[in-house]
Amino acid sequence: MQNIEDSNYLKQFAQRVRTLREAQGISQEKLAERAGLHRTYIGMVERLERNPSLVCIHKIANGLGVHVTELF
Repeated sequence: MQNIEDSNYLKQFAQRVRTLREAQGISQEKLAERAGLHRTYIGMVERLERNPSLVCIHKIANGLGVHVTELF
């Protein structure tokens, strides 16, 4: 079970991914392709259905063309 602080971090991360993706005008599917992740994974992250690993966070950052720190 996640505590409230963990949930807040995940929510902040998910919102930041969505904001950056939409600012670039790319779909979830396109970001997944760029990041080398399954096409449904980005949507699951953005809807807080997945708790991404450090490796996936790095892949998402690369797919967005940003440094990992820009996702938090």
